[in-house]
Parts: sequence; structure tokens; C-alpha cells
Amino acid sequence: MPRSTSKLDIHRKITDQIVEAIRTGAGSGRMPWHRTGLSELTPGNAVTGAHYQGVNILALWASSQIHAYPVGQWASYKHWQTIGAQVRKGEAGTCIVFYKEFPAETQSEHEAGEDIRRFARASWVFNASQVDGYKAPEPPHRDPVERIGSADQLVSGTGADIRHGGDQAYYHPRDDYIQMPDERLFDAEDKSLRSEDYYAVLFHELVHWTGSTKRLNRVLGKPFADGTYAKEELVAELGAAFLCAETGISNAPRPEHAAYVENWLKLLENDKRAIFTAASLASQAVRYVQEGR
Repeated sequence: MPRSTSKLDIHRKITDQIVEAIRTGAGSGRMPWHRTGLSELTPGNAVTGAHYQGVNILALWASSQIHAYPVGQWASYKHWQTIGAQVRKGEAGTCIVFYKEFPAETQSEHEAGEDIRRFARASWVFNASQVDGYKAPEPPHRDPVERIGSADQLVSGTGADIRHGGDQAYYHPRDDYIQMPDERLFDAEDKSLRSEDYYAVLFHELVHWTGSTKRLNRVLGKPFADGTYAKEELVAELGAAFLCAETGISNAPRPEHAAYVENWLKLLENDKRAIFTAASLASQAVRYVQEGR
């Protein structure tokens, strides 16, 4: 049954869930946002059909990684009951956050109107693998050509200056362009997988591209100079993962990002709101990419 959340530190609880998943996968370089296969798309509510957003995506991915849940459908205890399903006795829920808005009168007598204040509240959800009386739907069939076409259309719509050559992928802030190695250099035995690897990296650089002063104006920092760039790398990692999930592109671990794992762990352990901020900025970047130029 749902538990009392009166004394729960929701930011610390969700951050700890994600930190645990990062530590679990650190040896293989697999973070909770590295997803492969169509069964691991953006998690959704089994009752409403809506996709979870922001940090809740990470919380549910992290729980799936820790507990090896094979499907991405979730719902609260009561929600499962509304469709005739029952959470099995002894199953533990996964903590996610939702925000309630309350009007608050302004403090100054000279100000008119109301401000809106948002409060974080905890909610506990259970994976479809934890309930009886429910059969998870088969993941949608999207062949590689369709998935690559979807990714290509998304990228083309941004109007970003994307150049090819060399063996490194990066975003050049001063000259505002993305440099990508030729697609043939991405290492995979299967051509379709190589293309997916290419687009996963390109999505990462596109999220950096959204941070320009011409666009969302994030502080990008300099590689390895301080913690600022590690934070931006986390935003880019999450944003790329969200874009991969939306298009069905596999998002496999890449060796060059292993250097940031300890910085990310330190950041999350020292600041319980850091992953919330990073997920919010990543979601903002994704919306910018999806809206196109």
C-alpha cells in the first residue's frame, strides 16, 4: 500500500535512487539513461497512456535498471486497481515527484494579482511486472529505416550547422557549429546500429548547441576546467537520452563519457536538487530541438 510521505525528503530520495543506478552501472559504463531496444522507450502511465516527464523519466529508468524490469508501464497502487490489476503483496514502489500549484498573495500592498507557488509532492508507482491481472502491450514495431528517418527529420528541422570530417564529435560555441565524424566511422557490425550510434552522438551535440547565447543561453563552461562543464555534459547526456527515447534510437554507453561519472556522482551527492535541474534543462533543450527553427 502507499506509504506516508510526511517526513520524506523527495529530492534526496529520488536523487539517491538515481545515484544507486549510476553506481550499479559504473563498472560497465552503463548509466540509467542508456537505453537499447524499443521496450525501453520513455516510460508511460499504464492507465492514462501519458508519458512521464523530466526527472521522473530518470527515476523510472533507474528503478528499471536496478530491478531489471522488462517493460515501461507504470501506475500508482490505486490506478492499477481501477483497471482490475493488483500490486502483489510485498512489492516496493518507486518514488516519483509531482508538483502542486497554489496561489499565493503577493507581499507588497502595491502589487496586484497572485503569484503561483509550486510544491513538490511524492508519489509511489509500481511497474507492470509487479502486478497481477495486467498484460503489458507489445512495444511498437518501428524498423531501423523508420527510426533513422525520424531522427534525420528531427535534426534537419533544427537548421543547425552540422559539418563532417575528422574523428571527433563536438559543438564549437564560438563559431556555432557541430562537428561530426563521418557516419562510416561509427563502430558497429550492423549498418542500422551504426546509424543509431551516429544519431545518439549527434543528439548529444545538438543539446550542447541549444545552450548557445543565441538560443537557451546556458553556461557551457570549458572541458575539464571545472564542474560547470560536467554539469553541461550531464544536461547533454540526459537530453540525448530523451531524444533517443522519443525517436526509438538506441543509446549505448560511450567510453569518452566515463571521465564524468565521478564528477556526476559528487554533484548529485552534494546537491540533492542537481538532477532535478539537469533534467529540467535537458527537457527544455529537447523541446527546443523538437520545435525546430
